[in-house]
Amino acid sequence: MIPHQWAPPCNNQCTHKYSTLMQIPWRVFCKKGCDADGETWDECLSECEEICYKNPVLKDQQWSAYIDRSPGAASCSEECFHACVAGCGYKFDVPSQKVDQIHPSRPPPPPPKEKLTTPAVKRILPRKSSQTIDDIPGTSA
Repeated sequence: MIPHQWAPPCNNQCTHKYSTLMQIPWRVFCKKGCDADGETWDECLSECEEICYKNPVLKDQQWSAYIDRSPGAASCSEECFHACVAGCGYKFDVPSQKVDQIHPSRPPPPPPKEKLTTPAVKRILPRKSSQTIDDIPGTSA
């Protein structure tokens, strides 16, 4: 048996689609879509959302969203979702045109809050002294 025959066909398609070194994380998430437990296309998609998007661990505590297994930043979650959906597409023989049209059912994240601009600190200029540069000794003690 040749090594490429060891993996199921779905996983081989993920390996082929995400073959570059920089795409390894997305290959992993594509394979998670292939290996999802869902018996239908819709169940597979919901598993992709569960895998790839953050939910706060503690209710009403925004910082707790970072204690999760999702891939991180919002753009990474989106890439993860598309890779996972690709795996679901391979698993259920869904045409790539339909796979490309799938978007997460979650609402997009709210836009970042604008930071309140604090007034610039006024630079306090030193008072004019009666001393001039010539009055200050040029040697150190």
